[in-house]
Amino acid sequence: MTLLALLRHAPTQWNIEGRVQGRHDPPLAADAPYDYRLPPELDGFRWLSSPLRRARDTARRLGIAAPVIEPRLVEMSWGAWEGRCLAELRAQLGDAMAEAEAQGLDFRPPSGESPRDLQGRLRPLLAEIAEAGEPVGAITHKGVIRAVLGLASGWDMRCKQPHRLDWRSAHLFRLDRSGHPEIARLNLALASR
Repeated sequence: MTLLALLRHAPTQWNIEGRVQGRHDPPLAADAPYDYRLPPELDGFRWLSSPLRRARDTARRLGIAAPVIEPRLVEMSWGAWEGRCLAELRAQLGDAMAEAEAQGLDFRPPSGESPRDLQGRLRPLLAEIAEAGEPVGAITHKGVIRAVLGLASGWDMRCKQPHRLDWRSAHLFRLDRSGHPEIARLNLALASR
C-alpha cells in the first residue's frame, strides 16, 4: 500500500466570493490568512502540484520548494459556468440545475467535464503512484479530492458527501497495487506556524 496525501490550495478571492473557478486561475487572496506548515506525518513525501497558480503558490507557502507539476491534478473544468456563483446558477436555472446536479458523477456543466471524467483522468496517475511505491503528497483542488473520495468510498455524488472534509487539512489515502484508493485518514490538520 502506498500513501497519498491530498491538500486543497489556499483560498482565492473567487473562493471567498463563492465563484466556481474550474480551470480559471485567479491568484490566492491577498487578505486570506494561510499561515500553515505541513504536519510531521507528511515528512519524506514526494510532492506534486496542479499546474494552476493557486496550487503552486500554496505549495510555496507550505515550504514545498519544487513540487513536480502534474497536469492530471488540475481542477475539473466547469466550462461555461466558470466565474459564476452556484447560488446564482441555481436561482437562474431552477429545476434544470437541480436535475443536472442530481446526476452525480455524470453531472456535466456546459462545455465542461464531469466528475466521472475527472476520475478517469486520475486513475492512471493513481496507478503510477502506486507502482512507484513511495509516499506522495499533492497540492490540488476540491474537485480532485472529492473525485478520489468517491473512488475510495463508492460515493456516486448523488447524495450528501459521506465524510466531512476540512479544506485546510490533508486527506490521506492508501493506494493498492492497482492504484485504487481507500481512506487512510481524513482531515489531518496542517500545523500552524
